[in-house]
Amino acid sequence: MSIDTVPYTMRGKQGAAYEVEGAIQIAPGLVVFRVPGDLDLNNPARWNIGHHSGYVIAEAMTRQFIVAGAQAIAPLYDWTRNVDFLSEEIDADKVLATLGKHDCGAVHSHGYLRGDVSRNGTYTDADIEKAAAESDGMNALDILLAMSNTVPWSGLDTDDFNEAHDRIVTAAGAA
Repeated sequence: MSIDTVPYTMRGKQGAAYEVEGAIQIAPGLVVFRVPGDLDLNNPARWNIGHHSGYVIAEAMTRQFIVAGAQAIAPLYDWTRNVDFLSEEIDADKVLATLGKHDCGAVHSHGYLRGDVSRNGTYTDADIEKAAAESDGMNALDILLAMSNTVPWSGLDTDDFNEAHDRIVTAAGAA
């Protein structure tokens, strides 16, 4: 089954518009999308929930988390309404508490890292080889712990993370 994508324009802090590829409509008025690679380079949370107006509602480290968060807040309000109307009726604490149950947070709540972390959640064969070379003397659990809080691994969905971990453990000859 394929996932249909929709056109989406994200609004930046000062009103700049950014066309987003691959946005997925979760509910009327709500989309999830990966932050374009050339934006917010120091933020490891690369997935956002967007309102149809272009405003970003929340962020998360993985696609799984952001989809679950969007699905959880979808029934709380009529997200197709204009942002001015919504701002009057939304209980922000309720929305953030609901999102928090799915490892989502307010925009820029995941902290910033030094350097460009825009590749968080995507990896190449070269990343696997590099991680295996850096894993000398580590066992599979040590590798797992090292991966869980580093780029690009910390932004992977569960299945992708497990696959990458298995590949690194195999390449490093770890047990």
